[in-house]
Amino acid sequence: MNFPFYIARRYLIAKKSHNVINIISAISVFGVATGTMALVIVLSVFNGFESLIKSLFSAVDPDLKISLVEGKVFTPTEEMIEKLGNTPGVVLFSEVLEENALFTYGERQHIGTLKGVDENYESMTGLDTMLYEGKFDLFSPGHPSAVVGQGVANTLAIGLHFVNPLNIFIPRRTGRVSLNPEQAFNRQYVFPAGIVMVEPEFDQRFVIVPIEMSRRLLEYDREVTALELKLEERQNVNHIKKDLQQSFGESFRVQDRFEQQEWLYRVMKSEKWAIFFILSFILLVASFNIIGSLTMLIIEKKKDVAVLRSLGADNQLIRKIFLFEGWMISFIGALMGLLLGAAICFLQQEFGLVRLSGDGLFIIDAYPVEMQAADFLWVFTTVLFIGFLAAWYPVRYISGRFIQSNE
Repeated sequence: MNFPFYIARRYLIAKKSHNVINIISAISVFGVATGTMALVIVLSVFNGFESLIKSLFSAVDPDLKISLVEGKVFTPTEEMIEKLGNTPGVVLFSEVLEENALFTYGERQHIGTLKGVDENYESMTGLDTMLYEGKFDLFSPGHPSAVVGQGVANTLAIGLHFVNPLNIFIPRRTGRVSLNPEQAFNRQYVFPAGIVMVEPEFDQRFVIVPIEMSRRLLEYDREVTALELKLEERQNVNHIKKDLQQSFGESFRVQDRFEQQEWLYRVMKSEKWAIFFILSFILLVASFNIIGSLTMLIIEKKKDVAVLRSLGADNQLIRKIFLFEGWMISFIGALMGLLLGAAICFLQQEFGLVRLSGDGLFIIDAYPVEMQAADFLWVFTTVLFIGFLAAWYPVRYISGRFIQSNE
């Protein structure tokens, strides 16, 4: 067995002559364990929210989205359609036409985004699983239908069983300017068939209608704002994206799900690591107990140091003993913290102990938690590094005084 480690283990486990050193050592272990546990829990909660948001946006955002780099609309050519149909891994694609519009329902008004989609859209997305009320039915024969976000429905006080239609107004693209405001807009009415609840930004903006209706309102023939693609599971998204980017050229932008919501995912990552560094700093402050514990231990073991020196121990070996002592405090605290954090996260996953207060307004009832091995590794490494810094100072400076004094 490594001699410095053996002595350090004896110092940590054996009863000291001064009981206060045992208390400070226990406080040091408890402080490190508490900080480690907090890091594990907070990172796991952030992972849970990130996964939840990704699952929500996966019901709306396609696997790949093709749009113009400059400009708003383009006409899909036969060559483009053929390329999409022959690309391995592409299951479906949908033509989409979006534009800002004014929506009125009774006496209420709301400005949002009109999204026209074709019949493949429902099969591509999971919006039918996000229905808050009604059904996802855009192409019923006999009358046009729409699916609206919950935020739009709340603003306009839309009821699916009311007889009032939802009116859509979009400024004319062609024709002469008229002093009559009504003649400056194309108008279309539609009956809401369903209300979806995804996330606040989407719910407050979108009204989904058949693409032919949006083309009539916008005075287009076959133009689209984007082509949205669904890929087979376990496909290399980056490989397909690169292939399509080369085929469509530099005038088109091919985006995966991360790039479609890049700002959101970057903010979430930034928040997660900002909290990680803040809690790491708090852990560093808590590790000052290790400095106090080692300092008192070094003072107490002056006679032991003299005995070890008489037996041939040099300064480096003596410093290793106390350095191992500090590391063992950090290691035990880190291990306890990881186990406690994992246990609390597991209980939250299984039983939802900490619940969200909202009386059913949220999609979930309890805080989501997702444990990731990489986070545990990062936390464990960080705690050991902080423990090394906390042990290095007293070993390097304080022990040097007593070691030198015995030379």
